[in-house]
Amino acid sequence: MRKGIVAIVGRPNVGKSTLFNRLCRKRSAIVDAMEGITRDRKYEIVEWVNKTFYLVDTGGIVINPEDDITKAVKFQAEIAISEADLILFLVDTKVDVTGLDMEIGKMLTPYHPKVLLVANKADTQEEEHDVYGFMKLGFGEPQAISATHGRHIGDLLDRIVERLDLTDYEDADPEEIRVAIVGKPNVGKSSLLNRLVGENTAIVNEIPGTTRDSIDSNIRYHSQSIRLIDTAGLRKKKSIKYGVEYFSVMRTIESIDRSDIVVLMISADDGVTDQDQKIASYAARNYKSIIIAVNKWDLVSKDDKTTGNFVKDIRESLSFISYAPILFISALTNLRLRKILDLILQIDLESKKRIGTSELNDFLEQVVNKFPPSHSSGKHAKFYYCTQPTVKPPMFILFCNNAKLITESYRRYIHNQIRDRFKFEGVTIKIVFRSKEKKQKDD
Repeated sequence: MRKGIVAIVGRPNVGKSTLFNRLCRKRSAIVDAMEGITRDRKYEIVEWVNKTFYLVDTGGIVINPEDDITKAVKFQAEIAISEADLILFLVDTKVDVTGLDMEIGKMLTPYHPKVLLVANKADTQEEEHDVYGFMKLGFGEPQAISATHGRHIGDLLDRIVERLDLTDYEDADPEEIRVAIVGKPNVGKSSLLNRLVGENTAIVNEIPGTTRDSIDSNIRYHSQSIRLIDTAGLRKKKSIKYGVEYFSVMRTIESIDRSDIVVLMISADDGVTDQDQKIASYAARNYKSIIIAVNKWDLVSKDDKTTGNFVKDIRESLSFISYAPILFISALTNLRLRKILDLILQIDLESKKRIGTSELNDFLEQVVNKFPPSHSSGKHAKFYYCTQPTVKPPMFILFCNNAKLITESYRRYIHNQIRDRFKFEGVTIKIVFRSKEKKQKDD
């Protein structure tokens, strides 16, 4: 089931952020949160009656902004309006229709079929009767709510999931490898996809409609089926200069959710940006395998230190995915594009690798003897055994007497030792430390 995107828009001070927070309490799942990465809590996943959607908060719209900040807010809202599956046009019941409401209504007229008018601050039954004056905005009968008090929030959520076209994705072949090509706008994602498809004559099929704006392509490479998921492109709008990268993350997240492997494309002329960090952190948090592809390498002036300096900068900026291989490519000249496909097959095999329990326990004994765990309380963790219950992603469970005694630095030590011993190149692995109760002796 695909996730729709719902944007909250309106003039300042109508309660957009209050409504955002109220709806997000249904499922607190911040989209991008990783230690050391800038966190922008502007969008979140909301779940209601077994359906989920992305909720986007926008700043208050001012029709003729004069300063840079209000201009940026308006541009960002325009991006949200054009890209959302459903728009919640929020108005204030206590103020009645304002001139700014009317102007925003005109701005939303081209998107009429996907606008849901919501009248906020209807805190009492009597105040609900005041919402009908907003019908003059031309979007039908408003949904009366109180975001502050939670009145009719369930009714609003019912209408949201009713209006969203949350159609099922076409069933994927369980044997195929799903690869999302992601990155900030204009980095060359579509060019790479077209080259990869064009280089392989055995195109199985093209699957339109799996997302609203993109097409998945299936190819075969060394007898392996690979589904290439192109990040849905933003509609071009010449007047938009701000906010494009912010909102494009939403479509990227949807592509990552459907993938096994993420190809993170970075532009050689820009280096690693904040958005690249956010995309990479989301992929890692969701245990996706990762390849870093530095595109436009043909345009870079090079000497004997160029590649090393690029690798160093990328490793420093994306230190939390140091296990991801880096490829320097050119979608324009076909430089190393076959290597991407080779890496996809290699990483897929790595993600399916299973380590035997006896080998894991020999490993655990060695690394713990080499560097025993310690804790500031004077109490120390004692490990019993380790097992790998799942693959794709590989998951390791380490049983101990008290998981709370395992420090963050020791967790990193175990993680690094697993990688040193068993590799898992490009694969995000999951490590769980679990307390195990000692069996009580019979009297």
